[in-house]
This record gives sequence, structure tokens and C-alpha cells, in this order.
Amino acid sequence: MNFGNMGFTEILIILVVVLLLFGAKRIPEIAGSFGKGITEFKRNLNDAQKAITEPPRSDRAVGAPQPTATVTPEEERPEPKRLLN
Repeated sequence: MNFGNMGFTEILIILVVVLLLFGAKRIPEIAGSFGKGITEFKRNLNDAQKAITEPPRSDRAVGAPQPTATVTPEEERPEPKRLLN
């Protein structure tokens, strides 16, 4: 990664400031949330790419009524942790 003209010392100072602001216990939570967000973003990006590039399925007969879409509830997700109290 290219951080411009930032050296090791500048990055270290930024990390110390982040540690002082959020505390040692909060940093893993923040990093985990950030990682999950990136993972979900990439998954949605791949799903959108597949929807665009893959040809539509033509299993159905022409003129046959298409089945109505059934809405399935999203998987149960825990409430996100709040970063600021």
C-alpha cells in the first residue's frame, strides 16, 4: 500500500492516538466489525457481478406463468455493537 510520504514513525503515532482514543478492548471489536463489513461488501459485489454476467436461465416454457417470488427472512443477525456509548 502506498501511504504517500508517511513513514513508519507517522503510522506509529497514528496507531498510538487510536489506541488512546478507543482503548485496547475496543480496537479488536472495531477491527472485527470493519472486517465483516468488507467481507459483506465483497460478497454483494460478487453477487451483483454474477447477476450481470450470467445469462438468465431459460428453464421455463415460453408464455408460461412465472412463479411468484417467495420472500425468505434474512438469516438472523445479532444487533451490531455500538462503537460510542
